[in-house]
Amino acid sequence: MSKRVEIAVLSWLSFIAPVGLLADDAQPDHTAPPDVAAPPADAEVTESGLASRVLEAGAGTERPGESSWVRVHYTGWTTDGEMFDSSIQRGKSLTLPLDKVIDGWTEGLGLMVEGEKRRLWIPEEMAYGGREGLPQGMLVFDVELLEIFELPEVPEHLTAPPADAEQHRKGLASKLLREGTGDRKPRSTSSVSVNYTGWTTDGEMFDSSLYRGAPSTFPLTGVIRGWTEGLQLMVEGEKRRFWIPEKLAYRGEEGKPKGMLIFDVELVEITTY
Repeated sequence: MSKRVEIAVLSWLSFIAPVGLLADDAQPDHTAPPDVAAPPADAEVTESGLASRVLEAGAGTERPGESSWVRVHYTGWTTDGEMFDSSIQRGKSLTLPLDKVIDGWTEGLGLMVEGEKRRLWIPEEMAYGGREGLPQGMLVFDVELLEIFELPEVPEHLTAPPADAEQHRKGLASKLLREGTGDRKPRSTSSVSVNYTGWTTDGEMFDSSLYRGAPSTFPLTGVIRGWTEGLQLMVEGEKRRFWIPEKLAYRGEEGKPKGMLIFDVELVEITTY
């Protein structure tokens, strides 16, 4: 796990998280619910002691698993009605893995479908367990499940490109995963919007736009050489896997992924041609 991802995970464990995606339509609501002190009689209670009540039914049919990634809006209160965290207050939804949050969130979100809004009463032992500097006692969360998604599986060919991969100049290799719908390719000076996931040759995923729940946009003059070369092979809508030799990646730079890197890249849009 990269240092940047480790920091993000610690944030999720400590505060659910202070980062997420811009949600222009979100409006702050700091008011504690009237049943913040204790779950009402009609709340559902699981064997673990987690209590919940559906506030708005969702339109989805699937529920997230323990290792799923989800995008949510939420607000959290202590039982005295003090709000201690809110994605709505920040105006940003949150994308997170359910195996890296407090137990009450892992279990509670697992009860929900996309579009559902639910109130959770989380016992202290399923929240922060009395850890110093974190909210104490039972916690109450209103959570809206916006989206469920799974991270891509680790590619089959990690240590070397397969025999059917295309070989390009300077040692770059690639394989078409999905054809695109566009008819033009970026130039070396273009800016692009992409979805991507990157792995080292030992199968460690070190970065992904899916962590942030939205495509990343950048100029091709500001990325590693393998990306500058590789993106110029693609059209909008195309998805391609790249094997990028170290000399076209981070070239042994301190604190960066080492060796050959593997990226799955989807060219969403050429934002500036």
